[in-house]
Amino acid sequence: MIKNESFKLRDVNFANRIFVASGTFGYGDEVSDLVDVNKLGAIVTKSLSLKPRDGNPPPRITETSCGMLNSIGLANIGVEKYISEKIPNFKNLKTKIIANIAASSVEEYCTVLEKLNPFDEIAAFEINLSCPNVKEGGLSFGTNLKSFEIISREVRKKTSKPIILKLTPNVTHISEFAKIAENEGADAISVVNTFVGMAVNIYKRTPKLSTVTGGLSGPAIKPLALAKVYECVRAVKIPVIGIGGIASWEDAIEFFIVGATAIQIGTANYLNPATGEFILKGISDFCENQKIDDFNNLIGSLSADHSASVLKTWL
Repeated sequence: MIKNESFKLRDVNFANRIFVASGTFGYGDEVSDLVDVNKLGAIVTKSLSLKPRDGNPPPRITETSCGMLNSIGLANIGVEKYISEKIPNFKNLKTKIIANIAASSVEEYCTVLEKLNPFDEIAAFEINLSCPNVKEGGLSFGTNLKSFEIISREVRKKTSKPIILKLTPNVTHISEFAKIAENEGADAISVVNTFVGMAVNIYKRTPKLSTVTGGLSGPAIKPLALAKVYECVRAVKIPVIGIGGIASWEDAIEFFIVGATAIQIGTANYLNPATGEFILKGISDFCENQKIDDFNNLIGSLSADHSASVLKTWL
């Protein structure tokens, strides 16, 4: 038995540190016949807006040599249908449900959160800050320090449940945003959302996505995501939840070693919805083989005496 496999955010206890990422696991009920979701620490449900969204026109997904580009456009059923059709399904789950919220204004973020907050079935909220701020000409909330600060502060006012802010990697210094999240009362940050990418059909000489660019995920981004997590861990004291290209237990352990408190599995779920179970088992076996009896002895255990000076050279 490994100590501290579980962990807390505020008064919410997560049985383990393996979550599934928003947008890759639906609303948790679509895969119940394929995988035992109760073995997961948490399900982060598909991004939710106030009104239903159709998302972007196709084509909006394309494979890359080591991952996937998507431009789904936050298609979702809207908060009212989520409340009436999805929340009742959560009552019988042992795993925790984290509702991911996406919006185009500060007011919309707050309204969606207020509508969901009364439901005990929702343990925490993850705020997707890669959305375009329509009142600021479409600039992403997550790439502007002032907008990021405002939304962080306002959503914190609306709930006593854990708030997790999901950071975009498409900035120069992600640690600046991590510090704001901590200062404004976030309980954790999830790092990272997708990287901006593009693919071209060389025969038609056209973009492979209708929106030209999209979000790159999958194994290709793991080294990039790992570095962003490391940067954030060194900048803040709140938990950092690592995301990006995690497809195996070895990948997950890398994130824990650099300091992630938990991890989220994303694109790998499309290949195998049970990836989380395999990762959980692999980590357990690793800890047993390495005689690690306390999970906290793994987290942040990177041995790099020169890491501080090296980090400064490229930040």
